[in-house]
Amino acid sequence: MVRVGLQISATLENIEKLEADADYAFFLKLTCSNCGETSEKWHDIIESERVQQDSRNSDGFNFYMKCKMCGRENSMDVVEKSNVAYTADDAGSFKTIVVFDCRGVEPVEFSPRTGWRVQSAENGQAFEDVDLSDDDWVEYDQKNNNSVGIYEFASKFIKLKK
Repeated sequence: MVRVGLQISATLENIEKLEADADYAFFLKLTCSNCGETSEKWHDIIESERVQQDSRNSDGFNFYMKCKMCGRENSMDVVEKSNVAYTADDAGSFKTIVVFDCRGVEPVEFSPRTGWRVQSAENGQAFEDVDLSDDDWVEYDQKNNNSVGIYEFASKFIKLKK
């Protein structure tokens, strides 16, 4: 079992925090640890959803797949309470926002897509279902009469010690 952290970095303009809740779908490309095969398609992993594929684990997993190359059964879970916000204090540097418990598979690429929550600075407007597919997002905070934005969104994965 390997724990892998998803780290993000972004430049935030007039934003207090950027976060994904338990219903957020993390779209990942995965590599089988057994044979090294990397998936061509994106897989969505949602903390609040469980799939029951294996009789050895009655609780199920957040994600389960059988490798098309070697046939190995692989699974992943979002580590409970590991999902944290990216804040204005973190802007410009990488921060781990979620941790995955990986069994036989590891994430290699992340696509941010839609579903983020953004809170403007100075008790400004809250924005729901923000789309970061283009790695940038711009909007207008009518409460504070200023522009808000997320720029230069980047992500990477790091292996963590238990």
